[in-house]
This record gives sequence, structure tokens and C-alpha cells, in this order.
Amino acid sequence: MFISDRLVEMIERNADELARRWLEDVRRRPETPTYHTFDPDELIHRVHLVYSQLGRWISRETAEEEIAEYYLSLGERRRKEGFAVSEVIWALVITRRHIWFKVLSDGLLDTALELNQALELNNRVIRYFDRALYYLCVGYESSK
Repeated sequence: MFISDRLVEMIERNADELARRWLEDVRRRPETPTYHTFDPDELIHRVHLVYSQLGRWISRETAEEEIAEYYLSLGERRRKEGFAVSEVIWALVITRRHIWFKVLSDGLLDTALELNQALELNNRVIRYFDRALYYLCVGYESSK
């Protein structure tokens, strides 16, 4: 098993912790005011899905169409819920940041090879979130 696979498993195993930290983060930031008053249980549920299924989302087998469909719908829903697109984008950025914070704090990256594989994982995560952000915005804009 590659270190990148072990890191994905670590993130998925720690989805509860990551979701709680994410919630604390979005509820204290001035950039995400709607998240301060939105149902915290629903927010936890939503971000937990991303963390707990990270391996599937960043898999090379996951078609871009699947990511597009999910995030087009998400953008549309967030607009209808009253979130500003800037807030939703920032919340996704925070989601991604917490993944890397977890890798750095618990990843046990002792060798150059492990660090290289962690960087490969980071590249896959960034690619996924770049697509997510794009399709989220398209979905948000299409729901006008």
C-alpha cells in the first residue's frame, strides 16, 4: 500500500474530527457569515461526506461528469439556501486546507519518498477541489 493510500485512509478514518474542526473554522471566520447561523448538524453531515469519501472523489476512476453533477447541484442548492458564492468557495477552501493540515500533523512523512507521495496526494486533492469549485460556481450561477 502506498503512503498516499494510507493518508487517504487516515483522512477518511478521521472524518468526524476533521468535520468538527472544519465547523469550528467556518463558524468563526468573518468570510463565512451564513455558516455561523446555519444548522450545525447539517453542516457537519455535509462536510463529513467529503472527508469520509475522499478516496472515491480523488480516484482516477471517478469521472469528471460525476464531480460535475454533484457540484452543479450543490451550487444550485447553496444559492437557494441563501449562501453567497464567496462563502461557499471559502468553505471549500477550508475543507481542502484541513485535509493537508491533517496529513502534515499525522502523516508520519519520514522519508523523501513518503513526502513525494504525500505531494502527489495533495495534487490529486487540489485537482478535485479545482473542479468542485468550478462546477459549484456554474451550478450557483445557473440557478438565478
